[in-house]
Amino acid sequence: MLRLILIGGAAIALSACQGRPPASNPGVGFGDYAQASMTAAPTTALGAPAAVTTGAIGAADLAAAGIGGGAPAGIAPAAPAPAPLAIQSSGISDEQDFSAVSGRESIESDAERLAQAAANYQVVQPTALPAQPQSTGPNIVEYALAAPNRIGQPWYSRFIFSGQRRFERNCASYRSPDEAQRDFLARGGPDRDPRGLDPDGDGFACGWDPAPVLAAVGRS
Repeated sequence: MLRLILIGGAAIALSACQGRPPASNPGVGFGDYAQASMTAAPTTALGAPAAVTTGAIGAADLAAAGIGGGAPAGIAPAAPAPAPLAIQSSGISDEQDFSAVSGRESIESDAERLAQAAANYQVVQPTALPAQPQSTGPNIVEYALAAPNRIGQPWYSRFIFSGQRRFERNCASYRSPDEAQRDFLARGGPDRDPRGLDPDGDGFACGWDPAPVLAAVGRS
């Protein structure tokens, strides 16, 4: 009897719920927010990304455009970079470079080099100078200082037939006026002039001039 009463009460309650009209905008209460956010299903679904196709481009076309290896058509490939030039030593000493010297020298090698230099050291004894000849011929410097006249001033008598051609020919046989003057004095000059080296009689052969000697001692 009790069982029948319970079943009948449940049927009455169920019919009452079905007869209540739904709320127009019930909303979400504070107590039901977490449950609503967890159970709400998305209204739209994202589709898969569309496939992108590159089109029917052949490998040869890609290569001609410079894609995927190779150079574009009509363009020559760049030449490879030249190898770096090897720098050779110019032979300049690097004795002032501490790193270079310390890399090849040591205390032992320095000592060996000093010992070798000491062994090769030689003392040269001085020798006597060679003896000078007793006579070197007439001293033209002494003659220039003692001459009573200057170049171009006649002082000695000469043979009137001593010609210019003879003077020029004989003076050409000497290497310098100094040599001519020395030979002139050795042959009896200035009083005598057997070769015709001093046709004007000034005592100076072949145009030799005593002026540089006089200037050296402050005379003019």
